Amino acid sequence: MTQLEQARKGTLTRATKAVARDEGISPQEILPLIARGRVVVPFNPGHSPLRPAGIGHPLRTKVNVNIGTSADFPQLADELRKVEVAVRYQADTIMDLSTGGDIRKIRRRILARAPMPLGTVPIYQAAIEAIDRRGSIIKMTEEDLFSAIESQAEEGVDFVTVHCGLTQKAIARLKGQGRVADIVSRGGAFHLA
Repeated sequence: MTQLEQARKGTLTRATKAVARDEGISPQEILPLIARGRVVVPFNPGHSPLRPAGIGHPLRTKVNVNIGTSADFPQLADELRKVEVAVRYQADTIMDLSTGGDIRKIRRRILARAPMPLGTVPIYQAAIEAIDRRGSIIKMTEEDLFSAIESQAEEGVDFVTVHCGLTQKAIARLKGQGRVADIVSRGGAFHLA
């Protein structure tokens, strides 16, 4: 059951209590904010972050650290050092943006070290797998993306970024602008393709 579902039932979870304590407000104040969707608490029981974070209004601004390997630099040890730095400086969340190396292994190792919520961009995994299976990112299917989201949730990922705000009209407008790069987000560009 999600933090949202629990809040809507009036249940104060360990994560909700931790967020309230961290924010300096009472659990009874934060519960309706979560129930109404004003605050989210990224929390996967498969990871159970020791330092849950509440994100939304009226909570304090959060610091997210982006880390991740690339095909040119798939060094797990470096990413784990970045996790240590994020922990030392009390980042609120971490995003694993890995696109190179054994990204599942990398993600599992980061999850094991991160006491805060960990997010990902599942379309990166879906794109890599589309290249491996079909030879091209543009041959990625919807099922590839949903499969990547599901497998990452099963691994314990606490939150994901999805690029789903594209419409056919927006795509046509982007293509008609003559820009060098239609979309500057890698995940958005994968989705567009």
